[in-house]
Amino acid sequence: MTLKGKNLSAVTRVTFDGVGATDVTVVSDTEVTAHVPVAAEYVPAVSQVNVYAGNELVPADEQLTYGRESVTPVDAQLKYAFEHWSRETYNLASYGEFNSVGGDCMNFVSQTLIARGIPMTPGWSFTSPTDYTGSWIYTPSFENYLLSNPQAGFTRLTVDQRDQAEVGDIVVFDWNNNDSADHIQIISDIRMVDGKQQILMVGHNLDSNWRDFDTTVNVEHPGALAWFWKVPKA
Repeated sequence: MTLKGKNLSAVTRVTFDGVGATDVTVVSDTEVTAHVPVAAEYVPAVSQVNVYAGNELVPADEQLTYGRESVTPVDAQLKYAFEHWSRETYNLASYGEFNSVGGDCMNFVSQTLIARGIPMTPGWSFTSPTDYTGSWIYTPSFENYLLSNPQAGFTRLTVDQRDQAEVGDIVVFDWNNNDSADHIQIISDIRMVDGKQQILMVGHNLDSNWRDFDTTVNVEHPGALAWFWKVPKA
């Protein structure tokens, strides 16, 4: 976004409801640009905007606000994911749940891909909780579907390529290193913490909205294998 006014050359920080914007740039004494952070849990909201020079609040003629909406396909995907990640908010009416037959993690990932605008295909589809393809609810079947259908546009990344992963992409886990996928989640955020990339995930079983990738593979499941699938742009 662009902020215009006067005496802006000393601006160092812009916040949206207390969350700092990134790439804050003083263009001139009358103009500042900043990259707006996503709304909390991707829920559209009107945010209060504050501008600072160091620790001093830069005065404005009137209160600055900014309306954040769900605009991109990834916005829609993550908005859906945050609305339905917990057991109390599963979208049971539309998709049921499959914990009794191995877990609901893949069913949930499939739902978020539909929310993102990825179209169903004959090999990956859902009609009702009793009529669906195996790839819709079973992680190994979905993995095989992606490997057998490169035209779907998904790109597999190794852990060494994690810097290419983005919010909304998929993480697959092989807990016991037996060449069979066991679990799947969606990347909910990517942050830089002390110069290191932190990948956070949202998903079912373990129901979570900010599950840490490195903690998952190094502490909760030491020795587990993991990889990523980049989701095609809708």
